[in-house]
Amino acid sequence: MIRLFLLLAGVFGLTGVALGAFAAHGLKNRLAPEMLAVFQTGVQYQVYHALALLAVALLSLHMPGRLLSAAGGLFAVGILLFSGSLYLLTLTGVGKLGIITPFGGVAFLAGWLCLVFAAWNLRG
Repeated sequence: MIRLFLLLAGVFGLTGVALGAFAAHGLKNRLAPEMLAVFQTGVQYQVYHALALLAVALLSLHMPGRLLSAAGGLFAVGILLFSGSLYLLTLTGVGKLGIITPFGGVAFLAGWLCLVFAAWNLRG
């Protein structure tokens, strides 16, 4: 799982930076300011959780377990659902895609909760 989480962290970090640059330069004059802000929210949460995936991968070297694996998986799902739905919403204008976004938010929260439980269960 460590390799997978490192790969996902790298891919999501890379694409997050690329999408942020795309929004700043390519979408600036094409989207309304409020839609550009929605896109940037997707970018921010993607990059935050790419870093969280990196942390999960590094923590897994010292304290492997199901809770850390669950946290990493939930962070990845959260990025796809939360950030992905915001990108699609802003680029397509299909408002119904906003229904998906909260599921990504719940995945993020569940991932952080798994991290809390993993820390709580540490001995020492």
